[in-house]
Amino acid sequence: MDIIEKAKNYVSEKMANMPTPETTITDVDLKGFGLSGLTLLAKVSISNPYSVPIPIGEIAYVVKSSGRAIASGTIPDPGSIKANDKTMLEVTVKLPHSAVVSLIRDIGGDWDIDYVLELGLIIDLPVIGNITIPISYAGEMKLPSISGFFGGGEKSGETASAEAETK
Repeated sequence: MDIIEKAKNYVSEKMANMPTPETTITDVDLKGFGLSGLTLLAKVSISNPYSVPIPIGEIAYVVKSSGRAIASGTIPDPGSIKANDKTMLEVTVKLPHSAVVSLIRDIGGDWDIDYVLELGLIIDLPVIGNITIPISYAGEMKLPSISGFFGGGEKSGETASAEAETK
């Protein structure tokens, strides 16, 4: 039994010191709003330390606002990570209308939506098997004011012509 314990300890020690791909979410943008709900686009940078490409099995996501999960899902087979290189991955996250209603509660007086996007990249490493790399991104979406939404943000003709004369 002692040999088996030593073998387990040796393998777990080697696994703990093994490099893993490094990931960061570089940006999250509002991609669209339609009949199906709200769509966010997250740009994920993944650095692969291995000399072989690594397939990504799936990406699991959770969107939270005010400390509660408002949407979750998975994206199957998003591609693979290039060998010894950085890969930029665009992850599309869909929020149903019910989640958008939950977000509206968060608007309050500052007219923005605070959110946390949590991604879990499930990758398949040779010999080791599937591992999940967790990534988190906290941000806020500023909403346009009512006047800006209906064109009030544009300069009136009188102001624009006065500025043109001074130039």
